[in-house]
Amino acid sequence: MEKEIVNRVAQSKLITFNLEDYYPNGERKLLDIKDWLFEGFILREKEFRSHIDEHDWSTYQDAYVALQCSSDAIVPGWAFMLIASKLQPYAKKVVQGSLENLETALYQSILENLDVTAFTDKPVIIKGCSNKPVPENAYLMAVARIQEVAKSVMYGEACSSVPLYKKRK
Repeated sequence: MEKEIVNRVAQSKLITFNLEDYYPNGERKLLDIKDWLFEGFILREKEFRSHIDEHDWSTYQDAYVALQCSSDAIVPGWAFMLIASKLQPYAKKVVQGSLENLETALYQSILENLDVTAFTDKPVIIKGCSNKPVPENAYLMAVARIQEVAKSVMYGEACSSVPLYKKRK
């Protein structure tokens, strides 16, 4: 007599939350202003503004853009603000920092606006593996947001999860 194999994970009330499902589609671009500086270190306003005027900003249409200076130059804040103002008509989002900073900013906006009512008093597992560049900070934001309402929060896969939070009775 054979026993039927029962998938207890599929029958459980466990909800899997996959950050990859919320990954915003769109091209990511890094704009490094180092080459717009004299010898890569000194911002000369007239030359800098000349580079800005000559740059083709339309190449950033519908892209997510990270602005940075990869040299150790001290760049005044207005320089990045000026570039952001040029990107505003084209880019979906602009941040100062690395591409990881950009991904973190995108996920912060998504998770702040996430409707978590479906997780109320339910066990939730935050899926750990991802094929898309989900930043580590997104996992921190996700657990903070979900544990506000969830019965419990785990990390990983249903077959091998790590408990993170359990609501007190």
